[in-house]
Amino acid sequence: MGVYCGYMIIRERYTGSDLPRDFLKIVADIERSILAAGCELHIDCAEELIADGSDGKNLWGANVYLDKKKIDFVSLINIRPKDGNRTMEIAIPEIKGKVQEIIHRILL
Repeated sequence: MGVYCGYMIIRERYTGSDLPRDFLKIVADIERSILAAGCELHIDCAEELIADGSDGKNLWGANVYLDKKKIDFVSLINIRPKDGNRTMEIAIPEIKGKVQEIIHRILL
């Protein structure tokens, strides 16, 4: 399972064929409804979104298994005790739902 290392910010349904077929790290901006993909580390995608105008408090990480159309909501950037998320997994149902909706709309 290789990791794709070509950062891109995706704002609408992605129809390109240059993404890997298996595994992709993403960071979703739940306020702007966009995502960054193709990072080696989730923080890299978060930095790309911040440079593009996103606010760090709105950024949440996940992993997408494109071939299985599966999402896991685990990332170090999700550890935010101050915001009520104490684990690497997104535990706040409202945020998890927004991240899932963005991923399905744009990638799956």
